[in-house]
Amino acid sequence: MANPIKRHSKSRRNMRRAHDFLKPVLASACPQCHAPKLPHHACPTCGTYKGKEVIPIEKAS
Repeated sequence: MANPIKRHSKSRRNMRRAHDFLKPVLASACPQCHAPKLPHHACPTCGTYKGKEVIPIEKAS
């Protein structure tokens, strides 16, 4: 197995790790029920997408 010939500096290591952080989830509010939902996804609470019901949600009675 190959080994590095020269040691990488702390600066080079930190520059490599600069993009390893986690990005926050950007949730928007559903215009129908105002529950948080992911953009460009159907609302898991009310089942609507762009004003149309795409997922039939059974209401609890």
